[in-house]
Amino acid sequence: MDETDRTKSHVQSLARALRLLEALANADRELSLTELAETLEWPKSTAHGILATLRDYRFVDQSPLNGRYRLGVRLFEFGQKAARNWGIREIALPVMQKLNSQCGEMVQLATEDAGEVFYLEKIDSTHIIRIVSEIGIRLPMHCSGLGKVLLAYRPYAEARSILMRNGMRRMTNNTITDPVLMESELAQIRKQGFAQDNQEIMEGLRCIAAPIWDKNGEVRYAVSISGLAERLTGNYFDFIKNAVMEAAAEISKNMGYIEPEEE
Repeated sequence: MDETDRTKSHVQSLARALRLLEALANADRELSLTELAETLEWPKSTAHGILATLRDYRFVDQSPLNGRYRLGVRLFEFGQKAARNWGIREIALPVMQKLNSQCGEMVQLATEDAGEVFYLEKIDSTHIIRIVSEIGIRLPMHCSGLGKVLLAYRPYAEARSILMRNGMRRMTNNTITDPVLMESELAQIRKQGFAQDNQEIMEGLRCIAAPIWDKNGEVRYAVSISGLAERLTGNYFDFIKNAVMEAAAEISKNMGYIEPEEE
């Protein structure tokens, strides 16, 4: 559906309500009616009417102390139900826990959403120095191991479209920002069956990721291990790489994927 068709099919009041919820989610704090109206460039009367409706249905809460607005408890309830219904987490978590116990490094599960890496689950490192990460965050695809895996198993025209739409911002000196170099990188990932982020999104951080295949033979998810770059080297790097690939294969099998027999 192109932009014109999408606009025609929109229910304007619903679209505005969703934009308002996004504004509250992005703010990470309570907002006043004036702040919301200014952020969305709406008349106060428009914002107030939508807020009142969302508040009545508990999608928005209003502070009795200062009158400011925040996301409501119903969204939390819906989020918990959505998480329970997203079968990949239940399938992947036992394997992720086993992987974490093998190496003690942080293990993460992600998918692609709107051209970004969207984190679905994680298990923290057992080491004293931990890497900060949160379920539900989004990161660029071009400079993360998980993102590069998810790009690699798409048709390159689609992967290139995502990269051009979202950009390839330089995060560190190691970040790949050239589409031609990225095409070569994605081809190598498909050949070897794993991707790595070698300090491409954050100095001192290395990530190794592998694809998860679903029962339809598509890569919609990926699993990874992240740790300090100085630790993930040499024989230990090979151990981690093999462990991640084995975990991804196990999750794939549990999702109903049947690996094609070699001819």
